[in-house]
Amino acid sequence: MNNPANTKKNRIIRFQTGLAESGQTTFNGLRNTRGLDSAATIFISVLGWTAIFVLIGIAAFLIQSSLRAFDEVGIWSMIAGSGWFPTSSNARYGFLPAQVGSIWVTTVALSACVPIGVLSAVYLSEFASKRFREAAKTVIEFMVTIPSVVFGLIGLAVLVPLIRQHLPVDSGLVALTAGLVVGIVCLPTIISISEDALRSVPSELRQGSFALGNTRWQTAYKVILPAASSGVFAAVMLGMGRAIGETMVVLMLAGNAGIIPASPLEAARTMTGTIAQETGEVVRGSVHFSVLFTLGLVLFVITFAINLFADMILERSRKKWRR
Repeated sequence: MNNPANTKKNRIIRFQTGLAESGQTTFNGLRNTRGLDSAATIFISVLGWTAIFVLIGIAAFLIQSSLRAFDEVGIWSMIAGSGWFPTSSNARYGFLPAQVGSIWVTTVALSACVPIGVLSAVYLSEFASKRFREAAKTVIEFMVTIPSVVFGLIGLAVLVPLIRQHLPVDSGLVALTAGLVVGIVCLPTIISISEDALRSVPSELRQGSFALGNTRWQTAYKVILPAASSGVFAAVMLGMGRAIGETMVVLMLAGNAGIIPASPLEAARTMTGTIAQETGEVVRGSVHFSVLFTLGLVLFVITFAINLFADMILERSRKKWRR
């Protein structure tokens, strides 16, 4: 017969052995998980630093390619110059026509898309059903993938004849036309980011507003919009950066006149349109070639500053409501 004391001792030994094996298995699992986490962290860090180095490389390349224009034309003569005559005997490389044209197109685009985009985001966040919201977000994400040249073709076929018929212009190829279509191109960016900012507002604020007797609409514009204002502003800034950087639409619809437009009802040439139109025809290594790189550098600095500012505001909004 087995001794009860020995049986109990054996059970204790088996239990301790099982605990040791289980602990070793758990330790090995944690060690493997930590190894995978470390590898993923290193991989993400490498990608992040690679993106930073690429950005620095682009800036350095633009600066190096612009040195001849800095030396022979002068940075202030280019930025403040009002004439763009790069092929004349007395060449002039003023950026003002392109800068003013970009301002008109961007102003029209934001005037058209910001009210529609923000109100659409409010509706999707606060009023739409879950099924409709998911379907709408799918359509919005699909709009991002549509090439801008398709919007340009639609503008040529639909918007240009309407503007020529109903407004006092000789041609429908004006800054107004380009700005309206660019506004459509910017809509998905503004709607998507604004909707995310609105939905990130804590639900406690909504419940408190309802408890005070406010309706859903009053809650939306008195509580939710002010609370998410920094995120909505970041969405508008990113939309502005998208509008300034748009090329194909303005190249097809703005008219590309190298003059300073006094209103959006005149033909205009933007910075991106100027670079796209003349890069293929300019002599490589010439002063004109270097001036185009300088214009690209100015555009790079403007869009980088806008996107950096918008990202800082958006991050502040996320930290504000992070729980």
